Amino acid sequence: MAGRILTGEKLEQELARLEQMTAFEKEYGRIGIVCGIDEAGRGPLAGPVAAGAVILPEDCRILYLNDSKKLSEKRREELSLEIKEKAVAWSVGLSSPERIDQINILQATYEAMREAIRGLSIKPEVLLNDAVTIPGVEGIQVPIIKGDAQSLSIAAASILAKVTRDHMMSEYEKLFPGYGFDRHKGYGTAAHIQAIRRLGPCPIHRRSFIKKFTGEKV
Repeated sequence: MAGRILTGEKLEQELARLEQMTAFEKEYGRIGIVCGIDEAGRGPLAGPVAAGAVILPEDCRILYLNDSKKLSEKRREELSLEIKEKAVAWSVGLSSPERIDQINILQATYEAMREAIRGLSIKPEVLLNDAVTIPGVEGIQVPIIKGDAQSLSIAAASILAKVTRDHMMSEYEKLFPGYGFDRHKGYGTAAHIQAIRRLGPCPIHRRSFIKKFTGEKV
């Protein structure tokens, strides 16, 4: 892609970094098909939580692939397209604000992860998860602390989850103007909190997250 050409020593350094991020894939790839799992949107006051599931081909190399939080929005968008193009299989699951309020954010995140896994066209045999073990899922699970910075497939899953959710939040700003969802993506910025106090909650707000700003009992 334009603007992403690396040469010489910088290219060698990037390839070496990517090689380090395949250690878990190589280790568990001897057992079976490996899938990376990660989420985006556990902390915001509004919108869904999203989970990505990605199965990458063996020896896959996608330059700059990393934890989505370490990348610019432009780079995430570029990488999202490349991941979808090169992945053996990918899927994104969602859990709604209403569901988050019903069962809490952790359980809703697990539901989104299970939905992402079910959406894959190929059934994985090993799940590389970013720091969690998902209840109710068959097969081997490997929770990896800061996995999105250590595993190529977890990093890919984090990007797809983040980009999918960000697109949704930008669309929500058109439906519920005035909150700034296209800018802060539902996170608890000062401007967002001021908008909640000024306009009141809208249908995509997580009532259990904003009750201290609204005085509601959830």
